Amino acid sequence: MLTLRDIDTGKMVVVKAVHGRSSFRQRISEMGFIKGREVFVMKNAPFRDPIEYRIMGYNISLRRSEAALIEVMTRQDAADFEDRYNGTLIFDKKEKKKNQQQTEIKVAFVGNPNSGKTSIFNCLTGKHEHVGNYSGVTVDAKKAKIKYNNYLIHITDLPGTYSLSPNSPDELFVRDHLLKEHPDVVINVVDSTNLERNLYLTTQLIDMDVPVILALNMQDELEKQGDKLDTQQFSKITGIPTVWTIGTKKKGSDQLLKKAIEVVENTDPHQRHIHINYGTELEQSINNVQKAIWQAKNYIREFSSRYFALRLLENDEHTKENISYLDNCPDVLLVAEHERLRLEKLLHERPQTLITDARYGFIRGALHETLKRSAHKKERNITEKIDRFLTGKYTGFPFFLLSLWIMFQATFKLGQYPADWIDTGVVWLAGTVGKLIQPGPVHDLIVDGIFGGVGGVLVFLPNIVILFFFISLMEDTGYMSRVAFIMDKLMHLIGLHGKSFIPLIMGFGCNVPAIMATRTLENRSDRLLTILIIPFMSCSARLPVYILIAGAIFPQTAGTVIFGLYLSGIVVSIITAIFLKKTIFRAKEAPFVMELPPYRIPTMKSTIRHMWSKAKEYLKKMGGIILWASIIVWFLSYFPRTNETIDQHNKQLVQIEKQIENESTTINKTVIDSLETLQWQINHQLAEEQQHNSYLGRLGRFVEPAIRPIGFDWKIGVSLLSGIIAKEIVVSTLGVLYSGNDDQSLREAIQQQTYSKGKLSGQKIYSKPTSLAFLVFVLIYVPCIAVIAAIRKETGKWKWALFNITYATTLAWIIAFIVSKIAPFFV
Repeated sequence: MLTLRDIDTGKMVVVKAVHGRSSFRQRISEMGFIKGREVFVMKNAPFRDPIEYRIMGYNISLRRSEAALIEVMTRQDAADFEDRYNGTLIFDKKEKKKNQQQTEIKVAFVGNPNSGKTSIFNCLTGKHEHVGNYSGVTVDAKKAKIKYNNYLIHITDLPGTYSLSPNSPDELFVRDHLLKEHPDVVINVVDSTNLERNLYLTTQLIDMDVPVILALNMQDELEKQGDKLDTQQFSKITGIPTVWTIGTKKKGSDQLLKKAIEVVENTDPHQRHIHINYGTELEQSINNVQKAIWQAKNYIREFSSRYFALRLLENDEHTKENISYLDNCPDVLLVAEHERLRLEKLLHERPQTLITDARYGFIRGALHETLKRSAHKKERNITEKIDRFLTGKYTGFPFFLLSLWIMFQATFKLGQYPADWIDTGVVWLAGTVGKLIQPGPVHDLIVDGIFGGVGGVLVFLPNIVILFFFISLMEDTGYMSRVAFIMDKLMHLIGLHGKSFIPLIMGFGCNVPAIMATRTLENRSDRLLTILIIPFMSCSARLPVYILIAGAIFPQTAGTVIFGLYLSGIVVSIITAIFLKKTIFRAKEAPFVMELPPYRIPTMKSTIRHMWSKAKEYLKKMGGIILWASIIVWFLSYFPRTNETIDQHNKQLVQIEKQIENESTTINKTVIDSLETLQWQINHQLAEEQQHNSYLGRLGRFVEPAIRPIGFDWKIGVSLLSGIIAKEIVVSTLGVLYSGNDDQSLREAIQQQTYSKGKLSGQKIYSKPTSLAFLVFVLIYVPCIAVIAAIRKETGKWKWALFNITYATTLAWIIAFIVSKIAPFFV
C-alpha cells in the first residue's frame, strides 16, 4: 500500500483512502483529504517531522505517523475519478412574505481560523479584540451591541472552527451556541482566496438550516490572485446571500448589516433553504432517521431534523446527547445504527466519509460553475520562498532562537532609554512632592509608598510595550504557526502536540489568555498538560523583575540574562511535561493536523493598537491592584512605629540635634560634620529597626528560615509573597522597602544593599549568585492569582490549581538552591 509518508518532497499524488481511528478519519477528511484530491509534498520540518503538504490551495502539516494512514495513488491511476456532485434538492419555493419587523437582531459570526472574522467584528462594533494569523486567537465568545437602522443588533464573535464536528472544546462551543442561542442570522466569514476549504463549514450550516450570509473576505487578495467569483450564480446555487468584504480596511461592513436586516425581514432575493443532495442511498438513510425523529411526541421543530439525522449517521456522541430528551430516543438511535451498517455494507465506506465526500463534491461543483481561477498564485509563491528560510532544515530552528534573542535584547536595550527617562522623572517628582508635604506618615505614604511602589513598576512600561510589539509581529505575520511546525518534533518527543507550543509562546505575553488558548487542542490530556506547564513561560508581568535585577547586577549582559531566563522557562516546562507524561498523563496524543496560513504583512494600525491595548492594561494595573498593594505593603512596613530600640534611637537623634544647634554657635565645622555623620548613621539604623519591627518585617522573619539557604533575606521573602497577587508587585514591594533616599533610583538602591548584622555584615545582599537564584525563583514559583483562577476554570477542578501551586513552588526552591551553590563558579 502506497501512503503519503512514502512520497518524496516535490511530488504530487492523489488521495485514495484514509485509515486509522474514527476521530482522525473525520478530522483529516474535513480538512480536505478525501478520495480524488491532489496532494503536493512541500517539505520536511527541520527535524524531519512533521511534513508540510498542499491540498485544496492551502498548506497543512502532518506528522509522518499520520501521513502513513493516508493511502494515495498516482495521478495516472486517478485519471478516471469524478467528484460525487449530485447538486441540490428540495428548493424552498414558498412565496416570500416580509416578516413583521423586529426591534432586536441576534447575529453570530462563524468562520475558519485566519479567515478575518474578528477583524470584521471589530469593524462593525468599534471594539479592538486581538486578531492574529493563527488558530486559537478567539477562544471565547466576544459580544457587542450596536444600533443600526432602528435595530438593536447583538453581535457574537465565536471561536474559529473548521467544522461543526466537535473535535475540541472551542468547536463544541460554536455548535452549541448555534443550536441553543438560535441567532437570527449567521454571518459565515470565509477566506475568498481559499474557498474550497472554507466552504466546508458553510455546507454544515446549510444542513443546520440556519439563515446564513456569506462574507467573502480578503477581496483584495483574491483580485491580486486574478481569480473571479460570480456571486449572483453562487447565491442561486447555494441559496446564500453574499457580501464582499476586506476586514482590515473596513470594506463591506455596512453592506453586511444591511444584508442581515434583509435576511431577517425575508426580503433578500437570493435567500432560500436548499438541501445538498447526498445521493440516493444516503438520502434514503437520512429520510429514515428523520422519520424516526418526527415520531417523537415531544420533538421540538425549531431544530433541523435533517442536520440531526446526518450527525447521527456520522455517529456523533454529542448529537446523541442533544436528542436524549426525545421520548423515543432509543428507537431513533437504533434506526441510525441500522442505517450506518446498511450504508457500510452497501457502499463499502463509512457514512462519515460518504457525507464528507458529498459535501466537498457539492463545493467543487458549485465553484466549477462560478469561480474562474488564475493559473498564477503569487501569494503562495511568496509564502513558499519565505518558508524555505524560516522553516528550512538548517535555518528554521536557528532563526527561531535568533528571533527570540533579538526580541529580548531589544526589549532591554531599546526600552532602557525611555525607562531611564521615566525613572528620572519619577525620582524628580517624588522629591518635588516630598518637599511640599510636611514630614510625617502622609509624606512617607506618598513618597515611599505610592511613588516608591507604583513608580518603581511604571518605569518598565516601555519594555513591556516593546515585548508586545515583537509578539504581535509573530502572531500577525503567520510566523506563530511556523513555530509550532518547527517545534512539533521536539514537542512530540516529550509527549505533546506541536500546537501546544502556540499557547506556550503566547505565555510570553500573559499566561491567562495562553491557558484559554489551549481550548484549540483536541486531546484533553494534551490540554491539561499544556495548561500546567504554561505558567513556567515568563509572562510580561515577570519582565519588570528581570529588568530590574539583571540591569542592576548584570548591566553589561542583561539582555542575554533575560534571554536565558526565557529559555530556562521553556526547559523547565519540557522537563515538567516529560515527568507528568510518564506519571499522570499517559493518554495517546491527538494527531498533528495544522493549517499553515500564508504570510501577511501586519498593518501598522493593528500593531500599534495591540501595543496600546497592552499598555492600557499595564497602566490600569498601576492605578488598581499595584497602587493598593503598594499602599498595603507601605502600611505593613511602616507600622508599628515604637519599641524599646526605636525609642532609644529617637532619643539619641533629639540629643544630636541639640548638640548640632549648640555647636553651630561656635562654628566648629569638624564637630558639626561628625555629629551629622552620626545622625545619618542613627537615622539609617532607625529605618532598619522600624522595618525590622514592622508587621511586614515580622512576616519576613517568619518566612526567612525557609529561604535563607538560597541566600534570600526577609525583604526578598516578602516581595516574593506579595508577587503571588501579581508579579509586578515584587518590584513595587522592593520599591517601598528600599525607598529611604528620595534621590536614589530603585536600581541603585538594590546595588548598594548590604547585610547589617551577623556573619555576612557588610556583604552585598544582591550578589551575582543570589541575584541569579532570585531571578530563577521568580521564573518558576507559584503563578499569580489570575493564572491560578484560569487553571481552575479551564480544568474544571481545584486540584490542578493546587497541584500547580505546590509543584511550582517546590521546584522553584530546589532549582534556586542549586543555582545559588553552583553560580559562584561561573559568575
